[in-house]
Amino acid sequence: MADKYDRQVMRLFDGYVHGQITRREFLDRAAKFTTAGVSAAAVLASLSPDYALAQQVDPDDPSIRASYKKYASPKGAGVMQGYFARPAVTQHKLPGVVVIHENRGLNPYIEDVARRLAIAGFIAFAPDALTPLGGYPGNDDDGRAMQRQRDRDEMVEDFVAAVEFLKKHPDCTGKVGAVGFCFGGGMSMRLAVRLSDLSAAVAFYGRHPSAEEAESIEAPLMIHHASLDERVNASWPEFEKGLKKAGRHYVNHDYADVNHGFHNDTTPRYDKDAAELAWQRTVEFFERYLT
Repeated sequence: MADKYDRQVMRLFDGYVHGQITRREFLDRAAKFTTAGVSAAAVLASLSPDYALAQQVDPDDPSIRASYKKYASPKGAGVMQGYFARPAVTQHKLPGVVVIHENRGLNPYIEDVARRLAIAGFIAFAPDALTPLGGYPGNDDDGRAMQRQRDRDEMVEDFVAAVEFLKKHPDCTGKVGAVGFCFGGGMSMRLAVRLSDLSAAVAFYGRHPSAEEAESIEAPLMIHHASLDERVNASWPEFEKGLKKAGRHYVNHDYADVNHGFHNDTTPRYDKDAAELAWQRTVEFFERYLT
C-alpha cells in the first residue's frame, strides 16, 4: 500500500481498536486500500499485536524479581491483581511507578514495560483492570470487549487503590508516579487530577482531562503525543490552555510522523526511534521527580 493509504488504514484500525467501528466495518472499509492479493483480513492480522515480541526484558532475568500480587480496592472492585516487578537486590527503599495498560487489560507488552522500569531501578506495579472479569483473557479482541464491561469510575478507584498499595509497600519510599498508554495514558492523567500526592505522571497518547480539571493537578506531567494521532491530539490545545492558566508544570513531546501506539513494540505502529526517545525521557523524568 502507498503511504497515503497506510494512513487511511491506520485511522480505520485506530477506530476499530477504540470501539468506534466494528471488525466488519474495518474489513469493509479497509478493503478498498488493499493491493492485489492482499485481503483486508490479512491487513488486520498484520496490524494486531504479536506478543512473542514483548520480551525486551526476560521475565526470568536474574537482576529483577517479578510476580503477581493481589491488592485491596474497597471503593472499586474489591480485590484486584497486578504484575509486580522490582530489582532483585537493593540496599535501600525504592520509588514506585504504577503502569497502566491500554483498553484491553494487562497484556504481555505492559508486563514487559513493568520489567523495564524494574531494570531502571523502580518498583513497578501494573494492575489488571480485568481482574473482576477473570483477568486478561489472552487476546486483545476479547480483552477490549471485557474492558468495555467495566464501569469507568470504578476502574479509577481500582487504580487509585494501586497507587496507595504501592506507596505503603515496605520497600517503597512512598514516592509514586504513574505511566500509561492509550487508555492508561488518560488514566495516568486522571490520577494526577484525583491524587494531590501523586509524585509524577507520564501519559502516552491518552485522553486528556478537561481544561478546568487542570487546576486540580499537583504532580508534574510529561505527555507524549504522536503527530498522526488526530483523535487524541484534538483535545490537547484546550487542556494545555488549562495547564498554563493554572500554572502547572508539564512537558509535552510531539513525535513527527508516528501513529497512536508508537511505543508498543508488538505492532507495526511501533516506531523504534520515537519509542526509545520517549522511554529515555520517561525514565529521566521519573528519576528527577521520584528519586
